[in-house]
Amino acid sequence: MSEGSYIASELARVSAAFARPTLTLLHQRQAPVVITIFRAAFGRDNKPIPTARLHTQVEEHLAVFRRDPGADVPTGSGRELCQRWMRGQWLVRSLDESGEEVYALTSHAQQALELVKNLTRDRATLSEHRIATILTTVRRFNSEANPDRSSRVGILNAEIARLTAERDRLVDGADLVGATEDFMLEGYTELMSLVSALPSDFARVEERFATIRSEILAAFRAEDRPAGEVIDDYLARADALMTATHEGRAFEGAFALLRDDATVTQLREDLGDLLDHPLSEGLLGEADRAELRGTVRLVRDGLDRVLSQRSRVTATLKEYIVSHDVARDRELEQTLRQVESELMTWMATTGPRASIDLPLLPARVSVEHLRERFHDPADDRLPEPIAAPDPDDAPRLTLEELKAQGGPQLSVLRGRLDEARAQVVPVGSMGSFFGALEPSLRRPVEILGLLHLAAELGWLEQESEPEEQGEAYAAVRPDGTRRTFDVPRTPVPDPDLPPDLPPDQSVEDQQ
Repeated sequence: MSEGSYIASELARVSAAFARPTLTLLHQRQAPVVITIFRAAFGRDNKPIPTARLHTQVEEHLAVFRRDPGADVPTGSGRELCQRWMRGQWLVRSLDESGEEVYALTSHAQQALELVKNLTRDRATLSEHRIATILTTVRRFNSEANPDRSSRVGILNAEIARLTAERDRLVDGADLVGATEDFMLEGYTELMSLVSALPSDFARVEERFATIRSEILAAFRAEDRPAGEVIDDYLARADALMTATHEGRAFEGAFALLRDDATVTQLREDLGDLLDHPLSEGLLGEADRAELRGTVRLVRDGLDRVLSQRSRVTATLKEYIVSHDVARDRELEQTLRQVESELMTWMATTGPRASIDLPLLPARVSVEHLRERFHDPADDRLPEPIAAPDPDDAPRLTLEELKAQGGPQLSVLRGRLDEARAQVVPVGSMGSFFGALEPSLRRPVEILGLLHLAAELGWLEQESEPEEQGEAYAAVRPDGTRRTFDVPRTPVPDPDLPPDLPPDQSVEDQQ
């Protein structure tokens, strides 16, 4: 990799880090005020706070900060600031076990608080305790991860020999080497740093389960995937969360710790001995001593919150499986699901006290006539399958028989009509012309053909008395049966007369 591409990739990684909510909180101009409010309101345990109470506490803290002329205090009420911090992913709002709406710090905000807390402590730079901790950690890590059996046995033998020699030395009455003040200070600082990181780790696991719950609810509402597939996906993701992520493995380790009563008792005793050390009075304040003393309770509270969030996911699955029935696709249920989905979308962009006027019941529908016979699924039976006929069984038809079943013979009718008009005594109407044709040209469909030709030539219907408006067309079907049709009378103009002269009036009469 060239130097230019290395610098570009480093810039991309650093830019992505600065875009994370943890650094956006620390990077803003009003970060000291926001961090102070978070530390004062939530403390080290990050216990959920009811929404109304947090709004009041924020306004009270802001009133105190405004007395300091050098403080950069954000504007807005407590409710507006909490909503702004939710959009920044520093606060999360949810329902507790009693159904009350509460606020809690996100893992990003807790990580920012931990960074600030570490910077406010007086930390030693290079010390013997830190070097010894590094050496011990590396040695223990190698003893548990070395793939060579003989090397691992050698490391364990050396550790056993060292511990045995130290034990024998103390049993024989040798001088007990006491820890120096710098050693104890460095040890307390590293221990509190490890303990302080636990709440943010638990919060990340809790947020992962909350995200999974939201995705499961969205998948159930969308109904674009089978319910069994959604459940299998949840089980796979929950298992991966506990085994494939750092936070999940830490959660499993802490859970295993609390299941072992002997380990919990040993942890309490070790913490008690460290807090009872003669040098602890001058090195630890009351807040630090309370923080170390509440380590077990801190782990237990974090586990309870994670388990509660996981139980909510399981309850969501159980509720869906129990309440879901085969009639879920009915119109009412689909409408309710759509209303719930739209309500969640609306709540994501509004506050808890926003309101909208909606009628409790829809308007009454007026129906003029109700169906007396409703749909019966038994009526929708498939017809019998159509069997392919044998071509040899098809009837033999001649060309003349096929033409007899076809449409009007316009070309033949046009020629016969021109011949009739050219005679000495022209035909008077379409009905009389049709009656003089041979039976093959007097099919019922030929009547439509004659009317089509009359429309092309622009012949108008003759004005006559009502009783003389129609004339009979005696049609002959191809099978020989007869049928008479009553058709409006259509006169045939005489080609020897002027176009505007009535066909029944002669030239002599006009003169």
